[in-house]
Amino acid sequence: MSITSGAITRFAPSPTGYLHIGGLRTALYSYLWAKKTKGEFKLRIEDTDNARNNEDAVRAILEAFDWVGMPSDCEIEYQSKRVDIYKKYINQLLEEGKAYKCYMSRDELDALRASQEAAKENPRYDGTWRPEDGKVLPEIPADIEPVIRIKAPKEGAITFEDGVKGSMKFDANQVDDFVIARANGMPIYNFVVAIDDHLMGMTDVLRGDDHLTNTPKQIVIYNALGFDVPKFYHMPMINNPQGKKLSKRDGAMDVMQYKADGYLPEALLNFLVRLGWSNGDQEVFSMDEMLELFDPNNINKSASSYNAEKLLWLNSEYIKAVSNDRLVEELKAFDLDLHDYSKKMEILDLSKQRAQTLLELKTAVNTILEVPTSYEAKGSKKFVKEGTIEMLNKYLALLEENKDELYSVENVEAITKPFIESNGLKFPQLFQPIRIALTGGTQAPSVYDIISVLGFDETKSRLNTAIEKNFNKE
Repeated sequence: MSITSGAITRFAPSPTGYLHIGGLRTALYSYLWAKKTKGEFKLRIEDTDNARNNEDAVRAILEAFDWVGMPSDCEIEYQSKRVDIYKKYINQLLEEGKAYKCYMSRDELDALRASQEAAKENPRYDGTWRPEDGKVLPEIPADIEPVIRIKAPKEGAITFEDGVKGSMKFDANQVDDFVIARANGMPIYNFVVAIDDHLMGMTDVLRGDDHLTNTPKQIVIYNALGFDVPKFYHMPMINNPQGKKLSKRDGAMDVMQYKADGYLPEALLNFLVRLGWSNGDQEVFSMDEMLELFDPNNINKSASSYNAEKLLWLNSEYIKAVSNDRLVEELKAFDLDLHDYSKKMEILDLSKQRAQTLLELKTAVNTILEVPTSYEAKGSKKFVKEGTIEMLNKYLALLEENKDELYSVENVEAITKPFIESNGLKFPQLFQPIRIALTGGTQAPSVYDIISVLGFDETKSRLNTAIEKNFNKE
């Protein structure tokens, strides 16, 4: 149990699949609230379902938290290692008469449900095996291993104040004597969550509103064991732009796929913090600003919509804002090592202005670094005309005369502009053939920038090669 006075929060994924962005948003909100209040953020892996657990998924979840920089403040808990703890509390409830063994068979349960549905009643356990004063229980069948059910209140209501939804009330008839342990002795989800949240000292539980119906059941368990009930915040889900459940096609993919697609973790977190929370019209938030401004009591009550274009825009802003040294390191993961390139800072300053992802940044860098082996046919046909080769040779001679001055964009521009004017040219007449010669296409950055980055020798070599090949027009 922690002795911190701040909020203690957790994120508790089931390793039956990879961490998706809805889960990461929940974790981010939990992390921000814990850190803002100088509390603790904890990770718990809910891996009691042996049939569905996936070790690769566990590794991917932990890798994702490492990538985004949100580590657990304590040793990561694994529910599979805590079964003896859960069984101790189940036995305690049995001994105190707050839980009981139920021998109803599957066929009997199915028949009960069918009759209730036929009578248009809410399906619920009817209390056949619930011990009560003066009640005679059925004879224990020899061939049925019992489940364990908790005694839920029969009257009144289960109430709590939700930090997002406000006052919540569930009538007792909405919560039956639900199962807390299966016939094989394994405790079920709602029971182990309540036990773990108490033992891990949770003060605040932030989670998706798909868990809202679990909350009254967990409160029944808290009350039966005499545990304090934490503060709950149930957040609306993230929808696709059409207002429907987010699918992989919309963006609900493995968080690590965002890394593979060239997103920076800061951009992804910034994007997620705004999916359900805001601070006026502010769009870009540093982690420090998130920690200063975030308050779970201000989470939106309505669902948010995933906007892929906004994520791309944010990522482009972060790519432009982070240091070039950081970008050099990031690009190594995409098989591009600029470490020993003498003009890496210049080429990154140039390339990152046009890149929305690290993959696009790699392409932009390679557009300049790689010697073209062919030339865009449409561009060559449009811009390489009679007299173009003569003009380029003339321009090359000018560059050679000033080759020691080509180290800056400003110098290249100062040399080039008078040439354009004195030869009565329009800018595309000179620049587009040069772009095609230097990069193979017409969509490259400014010619001034490219020449200053490549330097005279490389510029001359590429121009001469394009001239010799006649821009592949032969």
